[in-house]
Amino acid sequence: MRVEERPAAASTTSTTTPTPVEQPTTGPAKGFELAAFTHPTTVDNTWFPLVPGTHMVYRGETIEDGEKIPHRVELTVTDLTKTVAGVESVVILELDYTRDTLEEAELAMFAQADDKTIWHLGQYPEVYEDGELVETPAWVHGVKGAQAGITIREDDQPGDPSYSQGWGPEIGWSDRARVIKVDQRTCVEAGCYDGVKVTEESSEDEPGALQHKYYAPRVGGVRVGWAGNDPTKETLELVSVETLDAAALAKTRAAALKLEKSAYQHSKDVWGTTAPAR
Repeated sequence: MRVEERPAAASTTSTTTPTPVEQPTTGPAKGFELAAFTHPTTVDNTWFPLVPGTHMVYRGETIEDGEKIPHRVELTVTDLTKTVAGVESVVILELDYTRDTLEEAELAMFAQADDKTIWHLGQYPEVYEDGELVETPAWVHGVKGAQAGITIREDDQPGDPSYSQGWGPEIGWSDRARVIKVDQRTCVEAGCYDGVKVTEESSEDEPGALQHKYYAPRVGGVRVGWAGNDPTKETLELVSVETLDAAALAKTRAAALKLEKSAYQHSKDVWGTTAPAR
């Protein structure tokens, strides 16, 4: 598998960047408004670029009952988009494996505002046990009190307030993040990266459990670590990043649409309220 730095998407936004909305320290994020999105699927945020066909593989481990368990995540930027509350978003397909067994498949939606803030509009995960579907804790902006959240902002610095990464009260989704370090260097299997920004994520449902995410410029996430009393102590590092050819991208698109078909069957009251991906 070829390792490369993925290119940033071509920008069509204005050279004048709007000022980000000041965020509350608790509860849902503010500023998710249709007027804030001129070209929402042109995602060229320095820390979270989304180019269709980008395929990233991460490997690491979690701790379960005192045992280290091998863990692999495959993330692919599809060429599908999905519209929620009038905002068109990029659809990501993420596959989560434990000991090479698929334990979770997920569709997630992201859109970039004119100030280059990356917004997370919702997600549909399928969780499996012994090959059987056991739960689908989906949330979508505007459905059952859920609100879009911020994945990352372009210019945040250490000391800036935290921000909500999404608000899904029906399923206990209350993740928040803040920047804790900038201009870092980190080395993973895929290579060494300079100018890395590190965020710290937390959740109201897991007080004291912290997750650290490392974002390399024009690449995206390259490492995941933990702090505090996180019981799983999940770690991940980027192993490879490549651009899929047309045939592989078509295969990924088909897999994403198959998962969405399942979503309409198993999440009728949440995902079923949305227009189909296209």
